[in-house]
Amino acid sequence: MGRRKVKHELISNESARKLTFKKRRAGLLKKLMELTTLCGVIACAIIFSAYNSSPDIWPSHPEAVSVLEKFKRLPPKKQSKYMMDQESFLTRNISKLNEKLEKQRKKNERIELELIYAKCITGENLDPLNSLMNMNDISHLLKENLEYMTDRIDAAKDKIEE
Repeated sequence: MGRRKVKHELISNESARKLTFKKRRAGLLKKLMELTTLCGVIACAIIFSAYNSSPDIWPSHPEAVSVLEKFKRLPPKKQSKYMMDQESFLTRNISKLNEKLEKQRKKNERIELELIYAKCITGENLDPLNSLMNMNDISHLLKENLEYMTDRIDAAKDKIEE
């Protein structure tokens, strides 16, 4: 049975939310136990919920206190090195996605220019060339292609001379 994509929003049905919480909490604690066992890291979890009056503490209260004390003894710069709040997490992800989007835009623009260039070579309709911007872009693309071909010819000549 495959997994379906889950919307990350508050579950409106209270009993379904409570059941999901219990399952997810158990899964989270299981993964944390695996992580500490397999990778030899020190970790703890403190989970507050509306369903329990006291928080769930893993692995135990004294061990969690020990981990937190070790963390507090670290210099502040080291403590905050990998910490982030919701806002900084989302800001970082948004900037990464914006960079990805910009790269894709440039790639698409390059492909469009190459298509226009191919149409020019085959003598098809040149209506897309009406804008001066397209003309400059195509000129730049032609220069790049010319440089590329010149470099390849030079490399071939060097190979023949050897």
